[in-house]
Amino acid sequence: MLLNISFHFDFYPLLIVLAIAWITPVLLSVFGLRKVPSVIMEIILGFLVGHYFIEFDDDNLMILRFLALSGFVFLMFLSGLEIDMDQLVASLPHRKLTVATYLNNPLLIGISHFLIALILSYLATLVLSRLTEIKSVWYFSLIMVTTSVGIILPVLKNRGELHTRFGQMLITAAAVADIMSILLFTFTASILKSGFHFDLLLIIALFFVFYIFYIIGLRLKNIPLLKRISYQLSHAASQINVRSIIFIILIFVVISQYIGEEVILLGAFLSGLLLSSFLHRERSLVLIKLDGMGYGFFIPIFFVMVGYEFNPSAFQEFESSLGYFLAFLFVSLFLIKIIPSFLWVRLFGLRQAIAGGFLMSSRLSLIIAASAIGLQLGVITPGINASFVMMAVATCLISPTVFNIIFPVKKLEGSKTVIIGGSSTAVLLSRRMHLIGKHTLIVEKDPKRYKEIKDKGLWVMQGDGLDLALYENIKLKPDNYVVVECGSDEMNIKVSKLLRNEFQHERIITRSGSLKIEQKLKNLGVEAVDARRVMATTIENLIIRPVTYHDLVESFENFVLDEIPVTGKNIDGRQVKTIPFHKDAILMIIKRGNESYIPHGDTYIRKGDVLHVFGTATALEDTRKKVSD
Repeated sequence: MLLNISFHFDFYPLLIVLAIAWITPVLLSVFGLRKVPSVIMEIILGFLVGHYFIEFDDDNLMILRFLALSGFVFLMFLSGLEIDMDQLVASLPHRKLTVATYLNNPLLIGISHFLIALILSYLATLVLSRLTEIKSVWYFSLIMVTTSVGIILPVLKNRGELHTRFGQMLITAAAVADIMSILLFTFTASILKSGFHFDLLLIIALFFVFYIFYIIGLRLKNIPLLKRISYQLSHAASQINVRSIIFIILIFVVISQYIGEEVILLGAFLSGLLLSSFLHRERSLVLIKLDGMGYGFFIPIFFVMVGYEFNPSAFQEFESSLGYFLAFLFVSLFLIKIIPSFLWVRLFGLRQAIAGGFLMSSRLSLIIAASAIGLQLGVITPGINASFVMMAVATCLISPTVFNIIFPVKKLEGSKTVIIGGSSTAVLLSRRMHLIGKHTLIVEKDPKRYKEIKDKGLWVMQGDGLDLALYENIKLKPDNYVVVECGSDEMNIKVSKLLRNEFQHERIITRSGSLKIEQKLKNLGVEAVDARRVMATTIENLIIRPVTYHDLVESFENFVLDEIPVTGKNIDGRQVKTIPFHKDAILMIIKRGNESYIPHGDTYIRKGDVLHVFGTATALEDTRKKVSD
């Protein structure tokens, strides 16, 4: 035999755990609870199965715990990957610090938010220590100050707030809280375990390893041979990009493990932070694959095992103080995030600031992981650990709900794209727009099709595109684009005529199937998309420039082509080469009046020009600031 494989392992426990992981999203979908994080249900079902139905033996538990630890490592890696390093770097203050620039800087406000929350957390822990014994007040306060980027990010993305000023403030504050919490956890856990010792310098050495990998990565990614090999081996059986990422994760995890078990959390997080700096163009495809591995297999095992090993009998250690302890802990977890959020009052108003504080109060993986590490170190008791698991479940359920109640989505107001007709093309367009944070509303007449689109989680309204009252109900604005996709040229023309004649609406886009139809639409002043020409252009790109075409199509949610007007006086009359454009922004065309120019270093920019810029959302936002100052 070339390979000696034992078939004596019992796969039944793994089957049970993965059955829970599979049934969880199904149950949430069937009962219409899509907004409830699936990990909450995984913890609950893991607890129910483990305490009332099945008990695993020690050998099976050892295997499941290893897989759960792998899920935890993957979760920390993905947490680091969710942090936009470009946004943090772009938020570094570049001018003289005043009260106005301080309040408008997401990074500085995020750091201030964390420090205030940490002080409040420490004070709250001192009060809690009077209700029960807390062996390390400082470590306990660090657990309380955690937050969850993994909860905040999807909530803001679903609302289309991801790239707004408010959304960026929240994301940056959450990212700072994650980074600072993990750093403080690592050093505190190491000191609690072994005291102040020389090995603490090894933790700092881990950052040196991070820097070395970052420098090497910058050099390697520009080598043509490696880029060609990466492209050739990124699909099918090779999956070289995924293998490379897993390899990097394990390098950091193994180095961290040699320093100390408590450092694994930081190592996995840093590997994600490192990849976040490089995965721009490949981000969409690679993230889909990594999410599939993580959330499809390893991560659910981690949360199911958290539920399985949750021990409610541990609450007996509190005796009569349990109710007071849980109540004060619950209130404290919200207050220590809401009070610092008053920093945002001047920018967004009291209501929105408080709503942001509630969303920042959501906690998930980090609070569970930090509590588990504390339990292992002996500074967290089983009862306190069980309390934190309960609080993670409670805050994840309550925080996003209260946030949406206090700060409801005003979908019908403001910028949106209205799509008349619920064809498959309309659904695909809506999904693509959603991925880049743009609001879309689909209007569908057929009740059955309307329900199908609604079940997909898209924003849809049942109505007739020829009904005048519809456009009043949806509060159609002159700057809203209307995409007419009714399934037939005849209906497209009718709806377009209605919009042009009755509302004098100008931003109308529809599809044409022939030159005759295209001419009719042009006579109406409607932008017509020739489906035949688009198809021919797509095939031409696949033949002549396949790599470029795939890069653009597969990474559209990370790279956007935008038109940015020049409104600032300081930029007027400056040459392109003197303007420090963001490294992920490319100035493609300058439009001045009816003329368009391909820019060069010596090209002058004038106030009133429209810049056609291609790049990441962060880079485009940076460009807007530069040309509007």
